[in-house]
Amino acid sequence: MIKIAPSILAADFANLERDIARVASADYLHVDVMDGLFVPNISVGIPVVQSIRKVTRLPLDVHLMIDRPVRYVERFCDAGADIVTVHVEADTEENTHKALDLIRAKGKRAGVVLKPRTPAEAALPFLDKCGMVLVMTVEPGFGGQAFMEDMMPKLRQLRAWVDQRGLDCELEVDGGVDPVTRHTVIANGATVLVAGSAVYKAEDIPGRIQELRG
Repeated sequence: MIKIAPSILAADFANLERDIARVASADYLHVDVMDGLFVPNISVGIPVVQSIRKVTRLPLDVHLMIDRPVRYVERFCDAGADIVTVHVEADTEENTHKALDLIRAKGKRAGVVLKPRTPAEAALPFLDKCGMVLVMTVEPGFGGQAFMEDMMPKLRQLRAWVDQRGLDCELEVDGGVDPVTRHTVIANGATVLVAGSAVYKAEDIPGRIQELRG
């Protein structure tokens, strides 16, 4: 089954509770955390995740686009995250393993994220600890970018490894997902689709979520 994770990056932050309620029919709520160091933008942090947790029953899919995430993963888990993903490019391999272990010790699902220029092989050391691998199909940091179809070989390779190992690991795609590109990412192995503008700019948001899910 395909799952949809609307990104609150495309929501109206002055009316965030309202906009979270508007996507209640989704499967996850995607929360992009940016620190202005790892990516050239700043978004939300731990207090916002705590506040979001109080107003939705949706699992919170927290994508940490931050430098050395091992420092903060436990606090995001405690704030209410259900899934926490960290970038392999954000720290050493040792610290990335430690971050995944800390997330799992909190009883949460852990995952890694790959930037567009990062090869699929970068996820291999961590796959056995991952409940999710996120493939970026735009450069992380800003919403509304165009979908990068040349990321599909990477997605296919990850799907092959996950299947070969029999892992309980979802493959998520984030960036430029809409009613057209959904077909491409699903055909190449994605099971979770992050969508920001495609959801929040739709006239019928529940209808758009169902359209993306298929």
